[in-house]
Amino acid sequence: MARDGFPGAAGQRPVQTVSELTARIKQTLESSFPDVLVAGELTDVVHAHSGHVYLTLKDARAQLRAVIWRGVAAGLDFEVRDGLEVVCRGELDVYPPRGSYQLVIRTLEPLGIGALQLALRRLQQRLAAEGLFAAERKRPLPRFPRRIGFVTSPSGAAIRDFLEALRSRWQGVDVLVIPARVQGPGAAEEIARGIETANRVRPPLDVLVVGRGGGSLEDLWCFNEELVVRAIHQSRIPVVSAVGHEIDVTLSDLVADVRALTPTDAVRHVVPSVDEVRQGLLAVQQRLGALLRHRSAAARGRLDALAQRRVLRRPLDRIHEAQRHLDELNDRGRRAMGRLLRQLQDRLRGHAGHLESLSPLAVLARGYSLSWRSADGQLLRDAAALTIGESVTTRLARGSLVSRVERIEPEPQSPATPSEQGAS
Repeated sequence: MARDGFPGAAGQRPVQTVSELTARIKQTLESSFPDVLVAGELTDVVHAHSGHVYLTLKDARAQLRAVIWRGVAAGLDFEVRDGLEVVCRGELDVYPPRGSYQLVIRTLEPLGIGALQLALRRLQQRLAAEGLFAAERKRPLPRFPRRIGFVTSPSGAAIRDFLEALRSRWQGVDVLVIPARVQGPGAAEEIARGIETANRVRPPLDVLVVGRGGGSLEDLWCFNEELVVRAIHQSRIPVVSAVGHEIDVTLSDLVADVRALTPTDAVRHVVPSVDEVRQGLLAVQQRLGALLRHRSAAARGRLDALAQRRVLRRPLDRIHEAQRHLDELNDRGRRAMGRLLRQLQDRLRGHAGHLESLSPLAVLARGYSLSWRSADGQLLRDAAALTIGESVTTRLARGSLVSRVERIEPEPQSPATPSEQGAS
């Protein structure tokens, strides 16, 4: 078969291969649909290990294969799942191996959430990363405030409900209303200025309420604006967020020190209940009275016990016993001192006798004498140490005498023993 025409059919158009035809379709389709916006329901969603997401976009009468590449899928802040209604933006692409076309999705937004809520979620994530919603930065509210500020519309139902609930709950509080629009264009700027004004009021406010009555998400959107959130975060006064919508939580609720469900509920957080305080005081009074009665009874019991003690019934007995004991100690001390004195006297006499036996005077009394050279007082032990004519003093048992040396006789030699004679 000839490629440039059918056999035997001259003048016919040339025959194309599947690849050539698919390439022409791919070129035509991609150039004709470079940017499309499609709404539909997701089905057959497959999250591949590569990070790509393959799915089918369908409505009641048709289906369209689609793919979300990994880089786009990683940036989505919601779960891509079957049954989700979405709006997709992307371009058409032909996949030649299968001869099919698909939508390459560049952006994806759920229809149920909407652009506002997507923007809100992204802003919440960014502010949370900065720490604006951290629990540790929350400040406690004063127990008994005297001055309360309220940034709201002065003509709205929020301030009327707040004041009515305040009058029935607590008295003696001053409320300063700082007017601001709480809906529509420019509301966020006025609320932020109102918060800044509240922080400049003198004397300073004790607590600040920021809020309004209920409404739709669009009505409450100003309380999600970054300008208002940062103004609440920078407030030096503790802030109560009282946006009257129990279902939706605004960013002002997250950044405030306390979140109230409604302006009326804010009163419960800001001031105590006079009935609760009265009951608390009554309970304290009862506990205090019971405690005083208990302590009084305990003190009376201790006093009665003390009164029964002997020392209080007969106080002089202790004195008499002490005196008697003191007399006994005195007598024992005198006897002990006498015994000790006698022992010391006996010991002294013994030492005196011993010293007496060692005294030179006792030796002299037995007929001995002591002599010394009168000139220098040197005790004499050897007669050879004297010279003829020297003066000598002699001490006797009684008295002493002075004499002069007239003759010196050497000590006589003792006779030698037979052994010494033999040796000589």
